Amino acid sequence: MTASPYAARPWLALLTEAQRAPVEPADSLVHALSDAVAEAPDRTFLAYFDARLSYREADELSDAVAAHLAARGLERGDRVAVVLQNSPHFVLAVLGAWKAGATVVPVNPMYKSGEVAHVLRDGEVAALICSDRAWEAYLRETAADSPVRIVLTACERDFQTRDDPRVLGFERLPQAPDADDLVAVARQGGRAPEGRAPRPDEIALISYTSGTSGTPKGATNTHANVMHNAERQATGLGLPEAPVYYALAPLFHITGMVCQFGACLSSAGTLVLTYRFEAGAVLDAFAEHRPHYTVGPSTAYMALAARPDATREHFASFVNLSSGGAPVPPALVEAFRERFGPYIRVGYGLTECTAPCASVPPHLEAPVDPVSGTLSVGLPGADTVVRILDEQGAEVPFGQHGEIVVRGPQVVPGYWRRPDATAETFPDGELRTGDIGFMDERGWLYVVDRKKDMINASGFKVWPREVEDVLYTHPAVREAAVVGVPDGYRGETVKAYISLRPGAETDPDELAAYCKERLAAYKYPRQVEILPDLPKTASGKILRRELRSR
Repeated sequence: MTASPYAARPWLALLTEAQRAPVEPADSLVHALSDAVAEAPDRTFLAYFDARLSYREADELSDAVAAHLAARGLERGDRVAVVLQNSPHFVLAVLGAWKAGATVVPVNPMYKSGEVAHVLRDGEVAALICSDRAWEAYLRETAADSPVRIVLTACERDFQTRDDPRVLGFERLPQAPDADDLVAVARQGGRAPEGRAPRPDEIALISYTSGTSGTPKGATNTHANVMHNAERQATGLGLPEAPVYYALAPLFHITGMVCQFGACLSSAGTLVLTYRFEAGAVLDAFAEHRPHYTVGPSTAYMALAARPDATREHFASFVNLSSGGAPVPPALVEAFRERFGPYIRVGYGLTECTAPCASVPPHLEAPVDPVSGTLSVGLPGADTVVRILDEQGAEVPFGQHGEIVVRGPQVVPGYWRRPDATAETFPDGELRTGDIGFMDERGWLYVVDRKKDMINASGFKVWPREVEDVLYTHPAVREAAVVGVPDGYRGETVKAYISLRPGAETDPDELAAYCKERLAAYKYPRQVEILPDLPKTASGKILRRELRSR
């Protein structure tokens, strides 16, 4: 039998001794918080405009949230959905839920009612923590048809006083009679219930992802999964002591959760939050807080570079800039470095491997494949094995294309209550990513395509059928097919091809607006083309690949 070329892990030769050394993470981020409180209780943990919360304060406030949830009947192992943007409220909600022994279900605030309803029902969510505006706008009605029995709401204008109109230009709402106020609960004090500290093998997060099928599935990220990658980030980025992280990626996304929130807590650093992405507010935060690290999609860096007031000084404090979630063109990396100074280091990962499984170490730069012009997404970690397999499941030699598969301590045990999907995606505990790529002889990994039809728009996954199902509810639509097409800003964007019912009339703008009302902003088709008929196989199946090649 021929020895596996990947078993030798050639990438280890390119890592430093410190990067190859084993990590010994805490049992959970709750334990990491306790360690940080013991080490530096008065150090700023969360910076939010002019607000500052120390490690001691965050510990006490999240204790009170845990006490309240337990008093309301939340039990160990129950699920708590958190539907919030990047604010202290998100951090307190997540830590409070974990201290109460619960599993957190992070939910994208851009989700519409039907998308949230699936998560609440499938996850059998017992408690919901969301913004007051979302509760009043649609979540009250959505939660009524779900297992949710405990609700806390938050106004993200709390803690700070600047009320920056670029991101916080909304009005406070009266406290809902059918929900408790998160900040009031946190400030009333209380101790987390005894005996509920998370264990490494327990589920920390159920992160919903479309993965390789159309129905969103919950990846079960354990506390051990989260802590391994958080600790690898904290120790491998080359940051100074008490580093400052800026949360460019949303915390509800696995990248923001692990590479920003988790890594910051593991290193007892400071996490800077500005509610949501707005390029001007981000640049102001860079100037005020002088962060050492951030990670975000290439689209965020494009937006920052497009600001005429952006200068090299805005980026002067950064020790490391990372990008993940969407392909990064080599030209963007070079143009950004030429204008601002820092080199953007790319990474690769999935929800199912708890964010990164490959990244560009701080002492190296990613090579560009001379044949395809593709920028490498980095080297696997010291504890990770990445292999490339052909369609029969056999390993291919270095340089040849195949499916990327990952094994390591960051790979989740499976999907929430989906043994069929778990068996298919994680045979023998190894993650079949569905991505096509190759590895060179030195261990650099390249991602060149997706095995399935998944669309990756600005780092967010979009499953075509989900958009098609919405289009099919439009009275004028006869046939619908959705594909991803190249986009200079988003990397990839959603395009819909439509044929109309006989005698029906509509136009592309109306169809796009129809989807926009029913889907998250990154999912609705930015392009719609109406054709007399869509191409099909002999058996009547619509040929997406033919549409994609148009």
